[in-house]
This record gives sequence, structure tokens and C-alpha cells, in this order.
Amino acid sequence: MRKAEITRNTTETQITLSLNLDGSGRYQGETGVGFMDHMLCLFAAHGMFDLTVGCTGDIQVDAHHTVEDLGIVLGQALAQAVGDKAGIRRYGSFLLPMDEALALVALDLSGRSHLTLETDIAAAAVGGFDTDLLEEFLLGFARAAGVTLHVRQLAGKNAHHIIEAIFKGLARALCEAVAEDPRRTGQIPSTKGVL
Repeated sequence: MRKAEITRNTTETQITLSLNLDGSGRYQGETGVGFMDHMLCLFAAHGMFDLTVGCTGDIQVDAHHTVEDLGIVLGQALAQAVGDKAGIRRYGSFLLPMDEALALVALDLSGRSHLTLETDIAAAAVGGFDTDLLEEFLLGFARAAGVTLHVRQLAGKNAHHIIEAIFKGLARALCEAVAEDPRRTGQIPSTKGVL
């Protein structure tokens, strides 16, 4: 079973997260940040992952620690759930349109953490969510998961649409990358023999 449950407790956040890579797209939980809940719900639904989140954070300060730590914990859960990566496709990419917005997401479950994020979001916030927290979430996720992640906004003006396109694109690219390749049964998808 490609599942994981992670608990992370700091002085800023207390998070418990469970992830099932072979789920049915169900999201359950509350982070205290409404827009983040919306994005995680979309992530689960479009990736066909089951995702449960329990989160208490210092949102009286702002949402920074909560959003960043959610990225870290989701990345840890992905790394645990995918295991040694034997038999998976490894790479995934998706071009996601969301009304006027268009996002390209490409990733490699390489074990090497990297984020390239190219966006042009004019609004400072959407739904009480600081738009610069998108990078904090993705960076925490990429580092903790050991993922090489490239995200590029190709079009868009509406901040909600742009960020939503990115989360949906991430889900679809990740769904492709973790999918089992029937021609690679039990094999690590690398000439090195390890990822």
C-alpha cells in the first residue's frame, strides 16, 4: 500500500497528514487557512490522492508557518509513500488551463530537491492568502520530497486562477509520475539503480 502518515510538531505548527497515492480523490481536514484548504482539496481531487490533514498553526501571526510546514509535511508523506520508487514512471508533466490562466508543471522524483518557479502574480493576496506563500509551500514540498520541480505561469491575470492552475497541474503531474509502469515491474527507473 502506497500510503504514509506524518506528524510534525513545532512551536509554530502541529500537523498530522495522511496520504494515499492510490486513492479516489478525497480531501478531509482543515488547516485554518481557507484558501489553502481549497488548494489541497483540488490537489487531492485532480491527483486522485486521498489526503487527510489536521493542522493547528500560529495564524494569529500570519499563514506563513502553516503553509510552509504543510508543504514540508506533504513532501515527507510523498517520499514515504512512494518508497524506493521501484516500478513507477518517475517523471510527470502537465499543461493546465484555468480560464485565462495557463500553468506548466514538470517534475522528476529524482531524490534531488530543486524548485524553479516562474510566475507573475500582481495581487499581493487572494482570499486572505499571501500570494508569495505559493513559493514557500512549493519549496518546502520539493525539499522534503526530494523532487525536482519546475513551475511556469504561461498566461493569466487572476491570482486565484493562476495559483489554482498550479496546484491542479502539480496534482496531475504527480499522478503521472507516481503511476506504476507495467513494463518496469520492480525496477528502479534510473540507470544508477537507485533514486
